[in-house]
Amino acid sequence: MSSRFDRKTIQYAEHLEKAVAERQGVSPLTELDPDLTVEQAYQVQLYGIQKQVDAGQRIVGKKIGLTSLAMQQLLGVDQPDYGHLLDSMAAENGSQITLDRVLQPNVEAEIAFVLKQDLAGPGITVMDVLKATDYIIPALEIVDSRIADWKIKLQDTIADNASSGLYVLGGTPHSVDQIDLAQLGVVLYKNGEIMNTGVGAAALGHPAACVAWLANKLSEFGIVLKAGEVILSGALSAAVNAGPGDSFLARFAHLGEVKVRF
Repeated sequence: MSSRFDRKTIQYAEHLEKAVAERQGVSPLTELDPDLTVEQAYQVQLYGIQKQVDAGQRIVGKKIGLTSLAMQQLLGVDQPDYGHLLDSMAAENGSQITLDRVLQPNVEAEIAFVLKQDLAGPGITVMDVLKATDYIIPALEIVDSRIADWKIKLQDTIADNASSGLYVLGGTPHSVDQIDLAQLGVVLYKNGEIMNTGVGAAALGHPAACVAWLANKLSEFGIVLKAGEVILSGALSAAVNAGPGDSFLARFAHLGEVKVRF
């Protein structure tokens, strides 16, 4: 596997792996290498994912991060990023997540797209995404970071698989033509209290626009979004910190609920 990747890429991926092995966040890659580029960071991500696939895990989808203007401004960027979803990242709706599966978890409410057709960029449009979607379903993404104290820049989160942790699908599958996704509202609760609210338009104006961006971005790496994959289209509201004993519930208009506890 390593013949595709240079020594620096492998070294940086192993630095992030150390956080998982030792159950403790590590220093940012951008501190180790201030000249680390976005392209190099994606190579670190791809190496780490390939290593997990070689060890027996399956890629079941993708996630899109940094879809909100607020998060882009926070990291000083003008575009989203993406990461891979592995079968080991799935958690059951309503289940309890043990803390040995996470390091620094935060919870976001999102709309998940499940595809019935492949999407191969470039040139993918919102309409292409809607036609290729089997159904949408409510999701919670548990974002996590192998970087200590979430001290991240864009390159750090990209290399760290877009700060992916786990994800939960719930509610009821719906056809995309039944719902105005841009106007779809969600309320996120923590321990029964409303933490924040969001709307579909918060993600690049329309959640399907995020999926279109992803299909087009992946074409740069020769990667296609495949039928059957789950695509987490980006947070509709701010991430909320999770700790022992916390429970989370996202209630979506028309789509139903998804929940999890720690």
